[in-house]
Amino acid sequence: MKTICVVGLGYIGLPTATILAAGGMKVTGVDVRPEIVDAINRGEIYIDEPGLDTLLRSAVSSGSLRASLAPAPADAFIIAVPTPITADHGADMSCVVGAAESILPCLRPGNLVILESTSPPGTCRDLLRPILERGGLAVGTDLFLAYCPERVLPGKILEELVRNDRVVGGITAESAVKARDLYARFVKGEIVLTSATTAEMIKIVENTFRDVNIALANEIALQCEQLGINFWEVARNANRHPRVNVHQAGPGVGGHCIAVDPWFLVESFPDASGMIRCARERNDSMPAHVIDTALTLLADVKKPRVAVLGLAYKADVDDTRESPALKVAAGLRDKGVEILCYDPHVRKAPVPLAPPKECLAGADLALLLTDHTEFRQLDPARVAEHMRHRRVYDTRNMLDHRAWATAGFEVTLLGAGRSASRRERRS
Repeated sequence: MKTICVVGLGYIGLPTATILAAGGMKVTGVDVRPEIVDAINRGEIYIDEPGLDTLLRSAVSSGSLRASLAPAPADAFIIAVPTPITADHGADMSCVVGAAESILPCLRPGNLVILESTSPPGTCRDLLRPILERGGLAVGTDLFLAYCPERVLPGKILEELVRNDRVVGGITAESAVKARDLYARFVKGEIVLTSATTAEMIKIVENTFRDVNIALANEIALQCEQLGINFWEVARNANRHPRVNVHQAGPGVGGHCIAVDPWFLVESFPDASGMIRCARERNDSMPAHVIDTALTLLADVKKPRVAVLGLAYKADVDDTRESPALKVAAGLRDKGVEILCYDPHVRKAPVPLAPPKECLAGADLALLLTDHTEFRQLDPARVAEHMRHRRVYDTRNMLDHRAWATAGFEVTLLGAGRSASRRERRS
């Protein structure tokens, strides 16, 4: 295979296309957004991912990668488009359907089609295969179809695309082998072969496992608040048990995977997903808990103002997809609280952004929602100079609470009762 067409140039598609082009293949990257296509063809990235800018400029300048609004004929097609959830928590497969339909005119006998988008189990077999066969080519004989989910961490995507193990599931055994041969051009980790439906299930199980365990941590954190003790001390010492791994609590779960994928199982198996549904509901309830706690802390303040620190769903990235921080910020604003938000990585958001000093000026509460490295370096004494009331609510347990208390702050920690918040230093 010498030519590749990657449909969807988002957080996964663009790095994948760039790595394939850097490996000597001729790559056409496809996206429906003209501004993204134009930026890529200028050698410019629009996502914050270390190392991607340099690699992209090299691939574009060498002619190995070009972006387009429409697919082009190729030896292999990789579909890496969003699969969000609908308002009623169903899987929105419209982008996958659109991508599959868009490549139909380009398909030729012997082509390989790979779906990378996280999808409900059975998607390749029951949704994608019938679409691809509309053109008269039979999947398994004329065309080869496989599923290969990504397993990367934002901020380390380029590294993990190469290093991490991959699972490749084929509609047929030959489809899996052909997909493995393509990924073997750049993947250094082990490539495991299975069926397409099994690979789809593996991807969702990986993210559901994490979601359920985070929900357990969040539930225990709420219990610790009621008990007046510190969840972080409980978790740290429970994890001394050799077979226990209590996850971190927080203001909710975000991102394109963990906050979304478990719902695919709930939708597909409504009578056999009770625990998964409860975990999703627990994690989805955390922003409301943070809002309620913040309002309690501001109960004595007329026309309160909150400095929201962090909008990304996780540390040190610009990704705000499904971010609980956005839900908290919007919820506070809906309650009549004036908010200004500062995030050193996020450039655009549906809530007001401001530089750090402006964000903190006159604030009655500093609300930390994302554990960006930059926030560890905040000097509480300097922060205090800008605020009207010295109050901080740490939902990530990342601040040095003793230092903030020394600077005169009333410190509240998610997962700790009020007395425990005052007692405990960051653990």
